[in-house]
Amino acid sequence: MSMVLFASVVRVGDGLPLSASTDYEQDKGLQETKRHLKGLSKKLSQFPDRCTLKTGQYNVNFTSSLGVGYLMVCTENYPNVLAFCFLDELQREFIVTYDTKRINSAVRPYSFIEFDTFIQKTKQRYNSPRSLSTKINLADMQTEIKLRPPYQLSPEDLSSINGFSLHTPSKYKGIAPTQMLEPVTLPGIVSCVLSVLCGGLNLLRGVHAIESILQNDDEDFNYVIAFFLGTAACLYQCYLFAYFSVWRNSKSFLAFALICLSNMYLYELRNMWQILFHVTVGAVMTLQIRLRQPLGKAPDYNV
Repeated sequence: MSMVLFASVVRVGDGLPLSASTDYEQDKGLQETKRHLKGLSKKLSQFPDRCTLKTGQYNVNFTSSLGVGYLMVCTENYPNVLAFCFLDELQREFIVTYDTKRINSAVRPYSFIEFDTFIQKTKQRYNSPRSLSTKINLADMQTEIKLRPPYQLSPEDLSSINGFSLHTPSKYKGIAPTQMLEPVTLPGIVSCVLSVLCGGLNLLRGVHAIESILQNDDEDFNYVIAFFLGTAACLYQCYLFAYFSVWRNSKSFLAFALICLSNMYLYELRNMWQILFHVTVGAVMTLQIRLRQPLGKAPDYNV
């Protein structure tokens, strides 16, 4: 029979258990799987935000979001989409119930043990498919899992967790490679088009500047550099808008600063309105990059 057997909530930074479901199962295989889960809870920051570990007849699934991890043990034939939907429901309720300051200040294990009541009720619902049929859109869940499938932890990962490779740097540290950004908005599209236009204008003026240098040795080659740097900065902002990158906001601000500096240097070749146009487009593009944040680590299953 496929079912959810155990669930827990931990703090990602140090693995401190915050809450867990009451467990009456004495099966040796389940107890061994729970030991793996306990080891995982202390290393969540080293793995992608959504993972699955198969341990024979039981699976461990977990997600992490806003410094809190949500883990569960289920039978091996329990559907993945329902497993992560279950974790997502725990995440939603926990964030609504407890604020970040209180979570970070917790010192003793199971400081939020009262959350066990919600875990138990949710377990019962997810172990009764009939009660879920009218509340879950399976198509939406399957699409989300297809777009961002959970990372399958390997035996090597498990060995590292259990202490056999403690000095091996984790190759999963940081944001998972499947990190996605929020959907593109109309202002973002317009800003991106204008940024490409500014980059094209800079490139065209840079080519003309090279032609002028070839015809007149007195021309300043630094103008060419300024035009091409402006082009690179505009196009790089478009890249940052379209794709996730570490320190993305900082990089976009540096690109905007480069746009401002290049236009300041080109003030003799451009009027005030042209400079204002390029700087404004760069500023709006920087804002759009900041507004288009990565999707929350816990998936939205529309439960």
